[in-house]
Amino acid sequence: MEQTLKITNVLSDPTRYYIYQYITKRHQEVTVQEVAENFNIHPNVARLHLSKLEDVNMLVSETKKTGKGGRPSRLYRLSDDVIQLHFPFRDYMLLSKVAIQTMISLGEAGRKALFLTGKRFGAELIEQEKAKRAFGEELEFDQKLIILKSAATLAGFYPEFEANGDKTKIYFQIFNCPFKEVAEDHSETVCSMHHEFLKGMFGALFESVELIEKDNIISGCETCSYQALVTN
Repeated sequence: MEQTLKITNVLSDPTRYYIYQYITKRHQEVTVQEVAENFNIHPNVARLHLSKLEDVNMLVSETKKTGKGGRPSRLYRLSDDVIQLHFPFRDYMLLSKVAIQTMISLGEAGRKALFLTGKRFGAELIEQEKAKRAFGEELEFDQKLIILKSAATLAGFYPEFEANGDKTKIYFQIFNCPFKEVAEDHSETVCSMHHEFLKGMFGALFESVELIEKDNIISGCETCSYQALVTN
């Protein structure tokens, strides 16, 4: 509870909250000067905000040489700590571990059920996003990409999407895995479920999809990256 109060106090400052949001979307380390310039504040004020976020383990920092000469710069990035605020306390992480271990204990039937459920939830997430927009029944490729980005952001993936010229391939990266803590103990099962979750998202928008994984956070990569071959 004490840590929860510290976090809520730190995020109660609007500028500090928006700085944290900015860093989550940058997908890379930031300097005090960069934050100061983007928020039109003095570097000393930017440093104070960053230090406050670091004090509650929402950010971590280290001093690195930038390769431009001069003194090394202090670089800030998101902490790997999970930040969750619940009033009263809820342990959804424990629930997820119980659910995963239960499905695994059921053998192949449990794994299949887990993957089918993941795919269904991915499709439902897209349907929810489609319902929010007045795009009409026939969606253009660009409209589908907008829905994908919105749904993936809502799911906490911190995604980036890019399509090729003829709109048959979508390259996308996930900078945050919402299932990371559970996947560390059950990587094959959870990553396979996540793969089906993504297929469910794409399948709700495109006539056909082939999803190819390129990189995986659990394997030590900076992101989970994929190439999706789609038919509009």
